[in-house]
Amino acid sequence: MLERKQLKGRTQVTFVLPEDTPRGPVSVVGDFNHWNPAAHPLRPQGDGTRIATVALPAHSAHSFRYLAAGDYWFNDEKADGREGPNSRIHT
Repeated sequence: MLERKQLKGRTQVTFVLPEDTPRGPVSVVGDFNHWNPAAHPLRPQGDGTRIATVALPAHSAHSFRYLAAGDYWFNDEKADGREGPNSRIHT
């Protein structure tokens, strides 16, 4: 799931997944962090979810995917679209 909050000239995007699906560590990787899995790991929250928040330029589009343990790549079903193997988000 994706949550957006408009800021001055930027959009704060929060990537949200269930705490245990998939099991193990998960990162959001994309063109906004040079596909670096260490840049935005999802962190557990008290409500049974885990999140990572990224500030992106307003009125832009970005490719991203999630990377879980065991080199398991997957997309966000709630993304704005797809481009090849990647999810897309529009801010």
